[in-house]
Amino acid sequence: MGRTVYFTTPIYYVNAEPHIGHLYTTVLADTLKRFHKMMGDDVYFLTGTDEHGEKIQQVADKQGITAQALVDRVSQKFQDTWAALGIDNDDFIRTTEPRHERFVREILRQVHASGDIYFAEYTGLYCVGCERHMNLSELVDGMCPDHKTKPAEVKESNYFFRMGKYQDRLRAAIEADEIRIRPERYKNEVLSFLGQKLEDLCISRPKTRLSWGIDLPFDDKFVTYVWYDALLNYPSALAASPQGDLRARYWPVCNHLIAKDILKTHAIYWPTMLMSAGIELPKRLDVHGYWLSGESKMSKSLGNVVRPLEFDERFQEHGGIEALRYFFFREMKFGTDSSFTYELFVERYNAELANGLGNLLSRTASMVGKYLGGALPELPAAAAATEPAGRTRAAVERYAELFEARAFHTAIEDVRAAIGAADVFITQKEPWKLAKQPDKRAELELVLYTALEVVRIAAVLLSPVMPRKCREILDYLGEARPLDGSAPFAELAAFGGLKPGYVLSGEVPKFPRIDLAALDVAASAKATASLTTLEQPIGPEITIDEFAKADLRVGVIREGGLVEGADKLVRLMIDLGEGRLRQIFAGIRAAYPDPAKLVGRKVIVVANLKPRQMKFGLSEGMVLAASGGGKKRLCAATFDAALEPGDKVT
Repeated sequence: MGRTVYFTTPIYYVNAEPHIGHLYTTVLADTLKRFHKMMGDDVYFLTGTDEHGEKIQQVADKQGITAQALVDRVSQKFQDTWAALGIDNDDFIRTTEPRHERFVREILRQVHASGDIYFAEYTGLYCVGCERHMNLSELVDGMCPDHKTKPAEVKESNYFFRMGKYQDRLRAAIEADEIRIRPERYKNEVLSFLGQKLEDLCISRPKTRLSWGIDLPFDDKFVTYVWYDALLNYPSALAASPQGDLRARYWPVCNHLIAKDILKTHAIYWPTMLMSAGIELPKRLDVHGYWLSGESKMSKSLGNVVRPLEFDERFQEHGGIEALRYFFFREMKFGTDSSFTYELFVERYNAELANGLGNLLSRTASMVGKYLGGALPELPAAAAATEPAGRTRAAVERYAELFEARAFHTAIEDVRAAIGAADVFITQKEPWKLAKQPDKRAELELVLYTALEVVRIAAVLLSPVMPRKCREILDYLGEARPLDGSAPFAELAAFGGLKPGYVLSGEVPKFPRIDLAALDVAASAKATASLTTLEQPIGPEITIDEFAKADLRVGVIREGGLVEGADKLVRLMIDLGEGRLRQIFAGIRAAYPDPAKLVGRKVIVVANLKPRQMKFGLSEGMVLAASGGGKKRLCAATFDAALEPGDKVT
């Protein structure tokens, strides 16, 4: 057994579903785990979801559901996505799990007892998006630089952690690389920040403002600040893992992977918290840049995020997410920002996977079938001295060092150089001509063996990046040895590993070229074919002036009940921002047999409909709903954005 390594990703905040930013960090950890396992190391990989805080409560309120229901749904979406994409995490931590909450409360008791937590009044600025207090020096034109919003002025009493007490100790630890922050410029960024006085950290929120969180063990009128809670997940998951307490085994070798936007919390908040709690510091903090869409950071608000499962489905015939994994590590120089566009992805894929690795395998396998009956030849004595073999050995020799340095793009470039040398070798030797000359049989076998051996070793080296696709290639070539460390890497990657006499059979693994335009046409045709015929024909045309007479408003349901003696109606009391509630009877009982569950839901109301006196009472409007003709398809029209009662619907 080699070394022991513990990889952790940030736990992802569940106010949004998985996107390319989450995917990259998770794939990074997954790739590093696979690399280390292939090297014979003992590896543990943790990911999870961060589920407390003010933003979660706000999103849940907007959706008219409980915070617990929201986090359960979104956390499951993360787990299902990672499973569908073949992510090989050993544990998945949720901060609403009892095992985590117990750990957080115990640490809080300990830190409070030591005197590192005190109670004080705070007056200043607070950004809800960041869920933290801010200094004026952090603002840009009076706005939070990350969320482009003006922080609110707040005055409240809270508990504070003596973070400043550990400033000098933390600076010394970072300077000495006790926490190795890489790339180096991020280490310098943290040290620069520590050159200023470090303020103490507010670690509570009063329940009068926020109840969704872990209760402070020493004052149940407050909940724990979300960052203090979340940052303790990395040891809490080990303390109560499915395999028992693994802290002694893995915590001393913690290697944390983050994007640069959470550098401050993980390089300053987190280690000072650990110091106070008497927990050993993490060994390494690897910081990567942003994925940009063109020149803009990908974000839900800009509508330019890439959804992992949608991408996997769209490019399924081309390797799906495996091809995107290749793009990630080929395109991004670790630590810097990189751009993602579909055009750039397709260009890289076609040039390097379709025309490169895929083409080399396909053309060589075809010639082995045609000229050698499909059977792999013996290792030619001269193979080791060829240019492709030399390039391959060079790639193998630097491979581990480059992965350790997170220079993935360079490691892949080395593999590409070997593939390119094999292509040139084939072009120079012209095996199609050698096959016509019986006395050139040995040279023919040399060319074909060398090219396929380059493919085999390339698949071994790229297997952490494209595990499924590379396993497919290796199986096709008869390389059955597992890549989990049970077979020594030096033997797996040694030139000459193809088995003589093995007969290539079945379909050759391919990387078919991508034509984006053709893909889009096919997707459009598929969508058109799936269209259904209207059950209820479109009504007669009206003019825009006629439509404008209907005043549609956002209404919030404040009360909901059944109507005695009416099988189809429910009674709703709706807030339209008028300073009173309107009573509306709606024929949606079949779909909502318990209308009390609609309380908090935002609906569309025809506000200027003439009131109608019914035997049950006065109905002062109409709630819009859609119906497919059956109760299971009846649904009140609602919104997915933050709107206020009375906002106009246009």
